[in-house]
Amino acid sequence: MKRITIIPLLLIFLVSSCAVKVACVGDSITEGAGISRQSRDGYPVVLNQLLGKRYAVLNSGRSAATLQKKGDLPYWNCNEFSNVFAFKPDIIVIKLGTNDTKPYNWKLADFEKDYQALIDTFSTLKSKPRILLCKPVPAFKTKWGINDSTVVNGVIPAVERLAVRNNLQVVDLYGGLKNDGADFPDDIHPNEKAAAKMAEIIARALKNK
Repeated sequence: MKRITIIPLLLIFLVSSCAVKVACVGDSITEGAGISRQSRDGYPVVLNQLLGKRYAVLNSGRSAATLQKKGDLPYWNCNEFSNVFAFKPDIIVIKLGTNDTKPYNWKLADFEKDYQALIDTFSTLKSKPRILLCKPVPAFKTKWGINDSTVVNGVIPAVERLAVRNNLQVVDLYGGLKNDGADFPDDIHPNEKAAAKMAEIIARALKNK
């Protein structure tokens, strides 16, 4: 899978000094897996276009990443996690949890504890970022262990509880895309059309504090 190269990343840092900086934290759905031109059609790029020149959006998605520290690829151990701190964002959009639904990863207590730890850790940033929690997009079929039942009955309720506990805004990507299965070619990852819809939903949420 293509990785975000260092040149675009450096450009984001250079042009973002006076911009409202948004870090999109996530897994392969954020990174843009399955989208042939991630640098043009990935949801963070489209989000930046929708928000306008006053914003600088960093794609900090890592394919296969889990929120849980004991998952098979913890986001905590990825370079993308470190990039968020270097970026010093004003806003952080978290869309993790899809890979946590794999049966060998899923532990509700650990998921909720580690999610709270992620919120607490991001809250230590000197930029004091506004943090938004996303309900994951649907898993239209069970693939690679990722399953919709755990998304609906485990991840989403945990996200809702954490949002209430921390007084954070929730972005309902699940509800917004539940009828768009045709735009998820492998039933898990959005195509360009669905990624654009994700960006639209998040852009609306960012404009509604």
